[in-house]
Amino acid sequence: MTKKSQNNVASSLGLYWFLILIPIVFLLERSNADPVLTFLGSALAIIPLSKLIGESTEALSHYLGSTVGGLMNATLGNAPEIIIGYFALQEGLVDMVKASITGSIIANLLIGLGLTFIACGTRGFNKFVRFNFQSYQVHSGVLTLAVCGLVIPAVFSFTTESERQISIEISVVLLVIYVLSVVSTFLPKTPDSDSDDVLEIVRVDDPAHQEPPKWSQNKALFVLVVVTIALAFMSEFMTNSIAPATSAFGLSQLFVGVFILALLGNVSEFINGVRFARNGQVELAIGIFLGGGSQMALLVAPSLVFLGIYQGQKMDLLFSKYELIALIITVISVSKFMGSGRVKPEIGLGLVSLYIILGIGFYYAC
Repeated sequence: MTKKSQNNVASSLGLYWFLILIPIVFLLERSNADPVLTFLGSALAIIPLSKLIGESTEALSHYLGSTVGGLMNATLGNAPEIIIGYFALQEGLVDMVKASITGSIIANLLIGLGLTFIACGTRGFNKFVRFNFQSYQVHSGVLTLAVCGLVIPAVFSFTTESERQISIEISVVLLVIYVLSVVSTFLPKTPDSDSDDVLEIVRVDDPAHQEPPKWSQNKALFVLVVVTIALAFMSEFMTNSIAPATSAFGLSQLFVGVFILALLGNVSEFINGVRFARNGQVELAIGIFLGGGSQMALLVAPSLVFLGIYQGQKMDLLFSKYELIALIITVISVSKFMGSGRVKPEIGLGLVSLYIILGIGFYYAC
């Protein structure tokens, strides 16, 4: 086993210790224990389950081929957010679900990219880090378009009857854009020319840097099924206890959605992004977080709108002014920081600082 593989296993084991909380949460739920304990236990258990879904999907994509595997990886990678949102909608936590959508986009762009660029500094990079700027422009354009779809319902004044209809129509458009964006990822790309004043970044599709899957196809499928079932139970237990738990902590639904639920399904991506950056694969890490933000707006948000209709909940794309302002500030800031096609660790500190500033604002928001 290589040193890189040993480090990857060690980082994964740190998260997998939280799996021991699954039987504990079942006991807490059956014994009607303090909902705060149930909430904390189930929330922590969701973190390694989300990571296992990602790893099993990645292993399956290797056996299914690039096209089918890529589609599967892109879609099932958002399963934790959709499952958590489904059970939260079942509890009538519509505002919290909508907040988790905007929160996930903000977390991917600020925390994900911020930690990635900071991790570059741990390798002693003294030069600017360059990434595939053409790929970034595609991701950035799709993300901007998706955010516009989330902003439109709140910008214009609609009647109560038309709010649901416009959310459905925009959701259909966003899903179509998502399908087209996934298809575009399989089209051939032309790499940028090299330059001596920047650090070379490993291409995502370089076979020399693709490790073989550690699981067989049957094992990966088995793990995916079992983990998805476990995640559904943990999500249900967490959403059942979230109202009394947040009340005990004195937190608003808006803050919980933006800064707690949004982080639960993304912790493993943050860890992977830092690992990729430290290994020199900054372009891969950037693609994960920009793509993750786009997928939240293009896939998860419209999917939850239709799930809300199925459950009889008034789920729509009408977000609060705090969420919209935070989204716009985030997209503009990331665009400004990354507009040159080169980044340094100091930019990562700026993005993380902006996330903390937004957190303070959401904590005191009424």
